[in-house]
Amino acid sequence: MQVSGRKVAVVGMGGAFPTCKNLDDFNQKLFSNQSLIRSWDKASIFEKKIRSTVSGFITEEEMDLEIIPSSLLENYPETYVDKLNRIQPGNLATADVGSIWAMLGAMDAIKMAGWEDSETQSQQTGVVIGSGGAGHEVLRHAWHNFFEMGVKTRLVGSHAVDRAMVYRDAANVSCLIKSKGVCESIGSACATGLGNIGYAFRLIKFGIQDRVIAGGVEGTSLETFIGFDAMQVLSRGFSPEESSRPFDMNRNGFVCSFGAGIIALEEYASAKARGAKILGVIDDYFNNSDGDGDMFYPSFAGQQRLWKGLLTNDNRKPDVVKVHGTSTPAGDAIELLSVVDTLGKKDYHISAPKSQFGHMLGAAGSVEFITALLMLENQKVLPCLNSNNLNPELENFQKTANWQGPKEPLAAFRELMPQESFSKEINKIACLNYGFGGTNSAISISKGT
Repeated sequence: MQVSGRKVAVVGMGGAFPTCKNLDDFNQKLFSNQSLIRSWDKASIFEKKIRSTVSGFITEEEMDLEIIPSSLLENYPETYVDKLNRIQPGNLATADVGSIWAMLGAMDAIKMAGWEDSETQSQQTGVVIGSGGAGHEVLRHAWHNFFEMGVKTRLVGSHAVDRAMVYRDAANVSCLIKSKGVCESIGSACATGLGNIGYAFRLIKFGIQDRVIAGGVEGTSLETFIGFDAMQVLSRGFSPEESSRPFDMNRNGFVCSFGAGIIALEEYASAKARGAKILGVIDDYFNNSDGDGDMFYPSFAGQQRLWKGLLTNDNRKPDVVKVHGTSTPAGDAIELLSVVDTLGKKDYHISAPKSQFGHMLGAAGSVEFITALLMLENQKVLPCLNSNNLNPELENFQKTANWQGPKEPLAAFRELMPQESFSKEINKIACLNYGFGGTNSAISISKGT
């Protein structure tokens, strides 16, 4: 049960963002309506074997990291060097690139939060960070050297396991900050980032922890990109900056991107008592499953139940809805109609951050949660870039006899979706994320006071 009177504040944030040097750079580029998506040279070299070649990717050089290759294994990244000496070599040895981003993001979030070592190393401080995929850049070369090159197992890197295990991101952060509380990873496909934040919220709300470092990560990986390209769900045929186009009638898939979003959560009264800057307050979190047995197709009924659960304890209409908005044909339409079915068609706006940096998979929910915090801070709504033309006709599923949702075309909701950032009083934001397997997550946040 929730402990009466306990509230949850966001007191720090950090991460890794495509083309951006730091959080301030990310903030500036987002609100100047820039796209962080570009052509990916590592995908382009495959020419006709691959359909999509655009991504919001991040290189090691851009994060001031250097790969130290193995002297015994072909192309195997033995470890990394932090050129800015932010992370010690011992912690780098057990991490893949995504885990390094998680550690850097955690350090930035803790610095912003103003936590001392006595707080981060407390039994009341937990770590909850997840990712969508394994440490592919490590595993690809490790297994190639064993299966194809014939090397002995003792040569296949002594850290192949810990650099690719499911909860490597949480483990590396916990070891870095020496936390003594809960250390876990929640995996829920593209809802992972928000799901980990939601779980962390509950840990504090239920009195289990007083502080939690939480978020999601997706390290740059060709394997991940190729897997989605094989499903034929990635955007193609547009310039890089026009490739992610939520709700636009010409959308044909999402942009596979990479990054990390890490936040610091703290029990509200504790944060207030020590004078911390409160970036936002989490009002509530709700998650569910579609329950229709379909692994991929979105469920209008599931999203209706998600909204009902989110608004059970607080039915105030949000000023902004931060949507999942992937640019997939069915996903965008179902999501927009579920929002309108719940909130009506006026007195709020819709923001689709993926239009600016693509779909970060396991990191999507947490990086987009950070964009919501930035909207609260800036009192500006981020845009739905490239949503140039909305379908003036009903979607095919709206024409079926069993459709129970809105019976207007997407074009009827044009005014909800700004194509450029603009100023507005924002007191409350609802964040939505969905994932394969019919998993749905929603969280609402309000301005810190």
